Amino acid sequence: MPHTPEPDEDDLDAVPPPQPVFHVEQALLGALLLDPHRLDDVNGIAADSFSTAAHAALYAAISTLPRPDPAEHAKNTTWLDRVLATALEEARGLTASYLHALVQVCPWPRHAPAYARMVEAEHARRRLLTAAERLVHTVHDASVPHPVQTALAEADALAAVVDDIANRFPPRSGVLPRTPAPPPTAADDTEAVEEEQLLLATATARPDDIDAVRWLLPDDLTLPLHAGLWQCLTTLARRDEPIDPVTVLWEAQQRGLLDYGREPGEVLRMLAEPAGSVEHWAERALRRSLLATAEHTGRRVEAYAGDSANTPFQLVAGARRALADIAAVRTRWQHAAGATPPQQRRAAPATRAGPPTTTAAHAARPTRATR
Repeated sequence: MPHTPEPDEDDLDAVPPPQPVFHVEQALLGALLLDPHRLDDVNGIAADSFSTAAHAALYAAISTLPRPDPAEHAKNTTWLDRVLATALEEARGLTASYLHALVQVCPWPRHAPAYARMVEAEHARRRLLTAAERLVHTVHDASVPHPVQTALAEADALAAVVDDIANRFPPRSGVLPRTPAPPPTAADDTEAVEEEQLLLATATARPDDIDAVRWLLPDDLTLPLHAGLWQCLTTLARRDEPIDPVTVLWEAQQRGLLDYGREPGEVLRMLAEPAGSVEHWAERALRRSLLATAEHTGRRVEAYAGDSANTPFQLVAGARRALADIAAVRTRWQHAAGATPPQQRRAAPATRAGPPTTTAAHAARPTRATR
């Protein structure tokens, strides 16, 4: 039977216990309060490396105040009082008793460099998590006027954080995060489906334009049937074989695409309704694919950084592997944007298309994601 607390009973269970890094920070600050000269052995961290405002304020005060004379420091609390007074300007909740408690909980002051390295590692994990969250948020921010460029800029910012962590913690070969990558989230994107149908129909009607969009791959499309039909079209074009709705349908049958539950008549009707240009719809599909890849990359790095068991070495290795997926799509996007005539890009609808629906067609490509 569940326990029901009395009205005057403190609900201490509602307060989560401190994370291990909190105790590490306490040990480091205690060491520096006890032996301020050990600050010379500490590097790689700053006030913002700490997980709480109180600890950050204390470290900032310890770092900026002149060091006390060791003999005098052993006799009185004058320097500790100055540290407290300075830190109180940024963290009102600090007390003299907390500073003395920090000194008491420090097991070995001479281990201050090791404690600082642990604080630096945890700060690196939080930085990576923040950068990944920003990337995912950018993909879903409908107020961004240029979503692709903004997402790529955030991907570059994430890569810069990874590079900085790698400089501080050089990755070891073959060390990947133990955390499994999150599965792509399926979503119903009616706009994507309609645009891809127009792409397939227009390419069927104008097969000579298929060669101009070689940068579009089947995996860029959101439905298994659409991805398969695009592969049919590119294969027939490469063989220089006749292309029309009937020949595409026959090729689709040879590939088992009709097993997805679509009737032959439905496929024929879909392929017989072209509109616009192949380049326009292909660029829209690739744009959506790039945003989906950016989102899933961000979610992968979020998962890695959200697992405190991963070391900085593992975080760097996993994040770089995830970022490689964006780099591959980015190269194709730059080629597409440079090859598409300006009037085609202006013809794109003003409404923003989000990441595509992920389906079983991308099972072999787990780096894809959608919003």
